Amino acid sequence: MLSAWQVVSAQPEACRPLPNAPRVLDLGCGSGAQTLHLAELLNGSILAVDAHPPLIERLSRQVAERGLSGRVEARVGDMATLELPPASFDLVWSEAALYNMGLDAALPRCAALLRPGGYLAFTEAVWRTAHPSAEVKAAFADYPTMGRRRDVFDQLLSHFFSLIEHFDLPDEAWWDEFYAPMEQRVELLRGTYREDREALAILEEIAKEPEMHRRRSDEYGYTFFIARL
Repeated sequence: MLSAWQVVSAQPEACRPLPNAPRVLDLGCGSGAQTLHLAELLNGSILAVDAHPPLIERLSRQVAERGLSGRVEARVGDMATLELPPASFDLVWSEAALYNMGLDAALPRCAALLRPGGYLAFTEAVWRTAHPSAEVKAAFADYPTMGRRRDVFDQLLSHFFSLIEHFDLPDEAWWDEFYAPMEQRVELLRGTYREDREALAILEEIAKEPEMHRRRSDEYGYTFFIARL
């Protein structure tokens, strides 16, 4: 959802030392914008996994078009049940996806897949206030275990990770890459479906998310965490 790699790539020493040709696992890769950028930054191989087949098909086409088929594999799979050899990756990368499992389940899963000294880099939704408004809490109702940064620090420690770095994704990552295009698309579709009351009602619901973020972004956000096993 958010282009975390744009922030992380400005801090290349955060995941050092990595092997010259690291083995990378991108969990919940989506359409793979960050996967392709990681392939530019690193000399190793990448396994990119997502549960949504159309996104994997799109990434597979881009991998082939860029001549990366020998280094990047896009695979349909559920991160919770994916069967992979233990201790087989140097870096596990995941943007806005580990919440699908919950950190208490995802962290030991990632630890089992990492080689000793391997890195875990991930974004996580966090509260920025101890008392979020009812509106925002309702928006995140599907993630009941969402906590604050300190809670994530404690979870990493309990699963034998050392925190290397963390930083909040800037607000422009939300607007430039997500909400501004969403609002433009909603406005376009309002014209397309102006005679369809059901479609317009759906569009109104979608439009509430960027509007809420405009008013309430001080209450929540995404933080990027880099940890080492």
